[in-house]
Amino acid sequence: MKKFTTKTLHLISLGCSKNLVDSEIMLGALSDYTVSDDMENSDVIIINTCGFIEEAKKESLSTILEANDRRKKGSLLVVAGCLTQRYKDELAKDLPEVDIFTGVGDYSKIDKIIANKQNTFSNSTYLVNSKDKRVITGSNYHAFVKISEGCNQKCSFCAIPGFKGKLKSREPEDIALEVENLASQGYYDISFISQDSSSYGKDIGYKKDGLCEIIDRVNKIDGIRSARILYLYPTTMSFELIDTINASDTFHNYFDIPLQHISDKMLKKMKRGMKAERIKELLDYIFKLDDVFFRTSFIVGHPGESDEDFEELCAFIKEYDFDRVSIFAYSDEENTDAYDFEDKVSNSIIHKRIEIIEKIIDEKINNSMNKLLNKEIIVSIDGISKEHDYLLSAKQDLWGFEIDGEILINDKEIEEDLIYDNRYKAKVSDVSSSELVAKIISKE
Repeated sequence: MKKFTTKTLHLISLGCSKNLVDSEIMLGALSDYTVSDDMENSDVIIINTCGFIEEAKKESLSTILEANDRRKKGSLLVVAGCLTQRYKDELAKDLPEVDIFTGVGDYSKIDKIIANKQNTFSNSTYLVNSKDKRVITGSNYHAFVKISEGCNQKCSFCAIPGFKGKLKSREPEDIALEVENLASQGYYDISFISQDSSSYGKDIGYKKDGLCEIIDRVNKIDGIRSARILYLYPTTMSFELIDTINASDTFHNYFDIPLQHISDKMLKKMKRGMKAERIKELLDYIFKLDDVFFRTSFIVGHPGESDEDFEELCAFIKEYDFDRVSIFAYSDEENTDAYDFEDKVSNSIIHKRIEIIEKIIDEKINNSMNKLLNKEIIVSIDGISKEHDYLLSAKQDLWGFEIDGEILINDKEIEEDLIYDNRYKAKVSDVSSSELVAKIISKE
């Protein structure tokens, strides 16, 4: 009898959660392969790259070279994603060791691309739909749902519109169908993502607040217990959208809004389309709500940033109760407006400013964590903690998946065994800068 063997696949997904969804689409299209953690012995290695800023580009390139060094003879090395879309001509020339290049438009066709062993670059970015086969990774209760692709914003520092294209929204019916399918598989915690989530729907007939339609539909789906929206853009946020989120029993008051700066001079130079006064009005409105969690990010060292601009930014961060803040050193990216600006800030000044601002941020995060001390919270258990074999790792219901910290479960008051991927009520007993310690007190 003839023996059939299944080929093995090793996939590395770099960059953001939006890239992860695309990687999961590729895994779905390659369901005939056996996914393997063993890179050295896999028949196919796929690297889904990030090409957003310089550090991400370096990580992508080093990962490609390492994979080539480690792979077995006769295997296929496939490189996909943002980096290849952005630099397709240069990479094909400079990396002859790669067998197949593909960009951001053909994730669902990766099986055919591999079968044909031919570089493929579609003209438009691929937009996921509910009919796609998809293999959710990393969790049995949480999933990311991509609601749109591309971006219509014109930020001076950002190259994304150049290789991702203009805003392209999914139909709300298709998004709802995907969420229903996820709920039927036991996924009860959803994070909605895109490049600019609060612009959702403007290209398909919604003049504003298309997200309100998504929120309304998801509110009615049985099985979804927890949801949040990531990557909201301040100029496309409205008080109506905030009120809709606040009124929902499913969506948390979780606001992930990259603000990037607060100096009016810098906001104008960054082409953010908004002044400091409007940003503060938005924040004041949000922070009046109950149970708010606010995540944001800022860029330090953008061309033209003076000492006074930086000091204004530091004072602003101190003023508001941000729960999580990410800081990025300005990255000089070709094909952006800022790339041609002459008033660049030196790397040494940027690094000094980051050292200063990180101390402020550490204090903010510590304050946010300490607010939960002795409080009862809802958590989902992920499994055994990587920190200690005798501790379980969990995520607070409110938090974003794998970005906002870890809860270590060290005790329980209930008699039954704790079940992974289930929800429980827990009481926080100890706090550190990036994690909480808690005991389970009841099943949720």
